[in-house]
Amino acid sequence: MPLSRIVTIIVGLIIILGLALWLIDSLSRLYWQLSYSPVLGNLLLLLLILLLGGLLAAFIYYVLVLRSGEEKSGRNRRRVTPVQVPAAKSDAASSTLQAVRQQVAQIQDEVTRQALLSRTKEIEANLARGEIQVVVFGTGSSGKTSLVNAIIGRMVGEVNAPMGTTQVGETYCLRLKGLERKILITDTPGILEAGVAGTEREQLARALATEADLLLFVVDNDLRRSEYEPLKGLAEIGKRSLLILNKTDLYIQDDQEAILSKLRQRVREFIASNDVVAIAANPQPAKLETGETFQAEADIVPLLRRMACVLRAEGEDLVADNILLQSLRLGEEARKLIDSQRRRQADKIVARYQWIGAGVVSVTPLPVVDLLATAAVNAQMVVEIGRVYGCDLNMQRGRELALSLGKTIAGLGIVKGAIELLSTALQLHVATFIIGRAIQGVTAAYLTRIAGKSFIEYFRHDQDWGDGGMIEVVQQQFQINRRDEFIKVFIQEAIAKVVKPLTDSE
Repeated sequence: MPLSRIVTIIVGLIIILGLALWLIDSLSRLYWQLSYSPVLGNLLLLLLILLLGGLLAAFIYYVLVLRSGEEKSGRNRRRVTPVQVPAAKSDAASSTLQAVRQQVAQIQDEVTRQALLSRTKEIEANLARGEIQVVVFGTGSSGKTSLVNAIIGRMVGEVNAPMGTTQVGETYCLRLKGLERKILITDTPGILEAGVAGTEREQLARALATEADLLLFVVDNDLRRSEYEPLKGLAEIGKRSLLILNKTDLYIQDDQEAILSKLRQRVREFIASNDVVAIAANPQPAKLETGETFQAEADIVPLLRRMACVLRAEGEDLVADNILLQSLRLGEEARKLIDSQRRRQADKIVARYQWIGAGVVSVTPLPVVDLLATAAVNAQMVVEIGRVYGCDLNMQRGRELALSLGKTIAGLGIVKGAIELLSTALQLHVATFIIGRAIQGVTAAYLTRIAGKSFIEYFRHDQDWGDGGMIEVVQQQFQINRRDEFIKVFIQEAIAKVVKPLTDSE
């Protein structure tokens, strides 16, 4: 009992005793004065006893019941106060999700758009629920399911099973004393399994791992490279991880310490030393000298202690960081889809204008070959590509960009290189007398393609040519579009769209 309450009780009792003595003295005098009436005197004495008893009962009730109840209620209120995700990170996640929705609205494919919107709602729901997602990850033989069984305290899956037993991620609920958040533990399929089915299960396991607030990476020996790489990759994207050495009952103490030392050394760059923990989730039965079989209990206390420490100290930040990470990853996925969608649209524009330019130049050959560079770059094509990427250019600006790129193409000698490249390729498919008439048109198409692809890169990067400037982008596109596999396809298309019309016009 607290000292303050003991002092209160003593002082109260002294006061009550003093009042009682005073009342007894006063009422005794009154009693003798009323002695002529025994009934009235007895009634007065009874009232005195009831009054004192009531006063004493009220004092005891206040001190022992009401005060105790108030303190307990206060403790309960402090204990059950819901913990909130840090406001700054919560706001950042909400803002990111809103930005993602705006991106997703630009995706034309209905199925993809709805799938991404559904995922933004899931992330938002996770933010509201605030559950801590703990994912158990590792090879199929490392004892993941045994570990989950030991943590939950009851059998939740088949143990000592061959690799591949856990077909899908299975999630179980756990409550940790002193932590208001609900903990969800997910047992994932094993990685590094053979066959197509094994690869698919590993992809599922990796996907679940990327959504974890806390990752338990389970091994049963020193890390292999095939285990180290995914562990490092998950750490690099921000996954908070504990590295668990399981099956320590199979090692003598010296070997166990040696393996732990190696593990800590290998992961020191991204996992703290005290986050590498040794356990025995499902110890193997041992045969005693008496012939009896001894089954040791699971030894996962070191892991539970470390988990409790991490979740109590970092749980709120882990949830907030993971929600923000998921939002950013979803935003990046949406951005890539939009970029791919825009690139397809822009490629169609380039393909259309390259053959339009080829037709014009074939009918009206240019007297100076370097002018091909200027003729190949159509201002209207630049404007349309810009519009795909949300840049509203007028024709004047389109001409300026087209002329600038055309001069760059001519200055780099790409026109001459293109003519030589295409002439050689055409000789394999077209009669010599046709090549002379067709070469300028085919070259115009080729240069238009290089120009168009260069402008796609320019608009993709928010109208920025990058550190190497326009020259580097143009040279890069020329190298990409001179590869044998591309030239073969391009020449076949050029024959159909340029050479054949010229032949038919003869």
